[in-house]
Amino acid sequence: MPAACALVRGGFADLGLIDPDLIDLSNLSRQVIFGESDIGTPKVIAAARHLAAILPGARIEPIAKSLDAGNAVEIIARFGFVIDATDSPATKFLINDVCLERGVAFVYGGVLGLSGQAMTVIPGTTACLRCLFEEPPDEAEVASCREAGIIGPVAGAIGEAQAAEALSFMSGRMPALAGNMFTLESFHSGRIRLTPITARIGCRCGAAQSNAVAGCAPAPGR
Repeated sequence: MPAACALVRGGFADLGLIDPDLIDLSNLSRQVIFGESDIGTPKVIAAARHLAAILPGARIEPIAKSLDAGNAVEIIARFGFVIDATDSPATKFLINDVCLERGVAFVYGGVLGLSGQAMTVIPGTTACLRCLFEEPPDEAEVASCREAGIIGPVAGAIGEAQAAEALSFMSGRMPALAGNMFTLESFHSGRIRLTPITARIGCRCGAAQSNAVAGCAPAPGR
C-alpha cells in the first residue's frame, strides 16, 4: 500500500487495487493505513476507504481477487500503468508478460530482508524481467526467500519509488527507472545504486531488436 498512498498524496485520483487477502493482526505493523478495526476486512476495501479520506473525490476501484492467468489480460488492459507490489515471483512474471503483450508500461518492485529493487519496463523499448531472468525461480528458492521476510521501511521506500515512476509516466515524462534497476541496501549505513539494464537479444520483449533497428535508422534529413 505505500505506493498507493504516495499516488493519492501526489494528486493521482484514478487507480485500481487488486489483492485477495483479508487484513489480519500481523499486517498492522507493516501497513500504516490499516487499524485494528480493519481486521477481517478485505485489504482493498479498507485501503480504498482510507485512500479516499486522503484525497476526497478519488476514484479507487477495489478488486478483491488474485491476479492470475485467467483474469490478468482483462484487468491489466483497463489501466494505463501497472505497479507490481506482489511477493510472488510467478505473479511478477505474469505481470511482465501480460504488460508486454498489451503494451502497458509497469514498474517492477521486490523486497527481501533489508534490500529492495525497482525497475520500470516500457514495452518494446526497455529491458523486461525476462531480459534478466528467463524463467521464475524454482519453489525451493522462493521458499528460502520467504523465510528471509521483509522490513517494512524498505518496502515503503520501494513503494514510494514505484509511485514516482507511475506519476512520471502518467504525466507524459520518461520515468527515471525505465531500463535502470534501482537498488536500496539499508544494512550498515545504507547504499543506493542505479544500474542500467540492457535488453537481452532474443528476449520475447523485442526491446533489443527495436533498439538495434532504431540505432541503424538514418539521421533525419539524410
